[in-house]
Amino acid sequence: MESVKEGSSRAHQQSTTSPQSSSTTAHHTSNDLESILSDTQLPRLKRLQLALLIELKTLFYLAAPSVAVYMINSLMTVSTRIFCGHLGSLQLAAASLGQSGVQAFSYGLLLGMGSAVETLCGQAFGASNYEMLGVYLQRSTILLMMTGVPLTVIFIFSKQILMLLGQSSSIASTAAVFVYGMIPQIFAYAANFPMQKFLQAQRIVAPSAYISTVTLVVHLSLSWVAVYKIRLGLLGVSLVLSLSWWIMIVAQFLYIIKSERCKNTWTGFSLQAFSGLSGFFKLSAASAVMQCLQSWYFQILVLLAGLLHNPQMALDSLSICTTVTGFLFMISIGLTAAASVRVSNELGAGNPKSAAFSVIIATSLSFIIMVTLAIVVLTLRHYISYAFTDEETVAQAVSDLCPLLAVNLILNGIQPVLSGNVVWDDRWNCNANPNFTMDYV
Repeated sequence: MESVKEGSSRAHQQSTTSPQSSSTTAHHTSNDLESILSDTQLPRLKRLQLALLIELKTLFYLAAPSVAVYMINSLMTVSTRIFCGHLGSLQLAAASLGQSGVQAFSYGLLLGMGSAVETLCGQAFGASNYEMLGVYLQRSTILLMMTGVPLTVIFIFSKQILMLLGQSSSIASTAAVFVYGMIPQIFAYAANFPMQKFLQAQRIVAPSAYISTVTLVVHLSLSWVAVYKIRLGLLGVSLVLSLSWWIMIVAQFLYIIKSERCKNTWTGFSLQAFSGLSGFFKLSAASAVMQCLQSWYFQILVLLAGLLHNPQMALDSLSICTTVTGFLFMISIGLTAAASVRVSNELGAGNPKSAAFSVIIATSLSFIIMVTLAIVVLTLRHYISYAFTDEETVAQAVSDLCPLLAVNLILNGIQPVLSGNVVWDDRWNCNANPNFTMDYV
């Protein structure tokens, strides 16, 4: 890759720098795993047992905090929708349309573009090109902030866009109020995703989990005050969500610039971040395509629900289902992030067998977890909706949709991990086609 080659000239110089302790441990573990997988003298079953033990331990160390971060961040969105549901049925439908119909557009696009940092930083870290991680972080943040400008225009004209797509005037108007409060969140995403991937590439994941946990507590408290004390309505709830994300951004950035664990990878702001933006944009855009195909079909479902005979009830029931799916889907996203870090680190260290083995284990683990969760959803299908609303008709509709929800969970247990580890080469665009088919057919 162009950006990886950019850092390769620093490899020898960087290798003389004292590496971080996490890097030393990571390379030691990687070499052990590669040696075991390459040792044909060992019986195949013994090799599998030893390799599985090492990989599960390494993957758990990365995946557990990553899953926690994604699920806690998702809980902020889930709790926001719950607060909206207790404001009224119209407000729940509007919040659903605002989040899944408008905000999901920016989330999928910016998360996908930010995933380029995961690959580049992971390979640079595996190859001991530590200084390039900070450059990639800044370069990605610049691109995502620039992308946030046209997204802001879409948010401003969300009412007109929703009505143009056939949504009812009352729901579109109410949804637009909610969307206006999420405009600051666009730029929070633009700052958060590169920082999150920057830390994950270095196997620094626990601090993000702690920051997200504290932020969630603050978010719940502020949301309760906004809804029940100050009575700011939908706009207040969405503004609180945006504020909570910015609290998390500031905390993560302070950690990066102050922590000893990032002293080799964050060396301050650099003008080098402004060079090679076009090449970096191509990688980011390619990364965004797959993520968008994966997340936008939920958005299309919500928009179609708003065109049904009883749009308010349809949006309410589908909102609950997509909220549950989105929350549980964060487990697969967290495993995807962990697996992507493992693969990029291993490839950067020259361990192809370890990289392939990591993908197999992460995919299998994600599938098993999602099958288990699908069974839980089916068991609780008559009770899930009451966390959001007291409407009996909505509860029945959600119960009827739960079997489809369970199937969706199982299928999505495999796809994200595999699609998150597509090889970044000139054939990338061809690899997006199977994901398009899986999501939309």
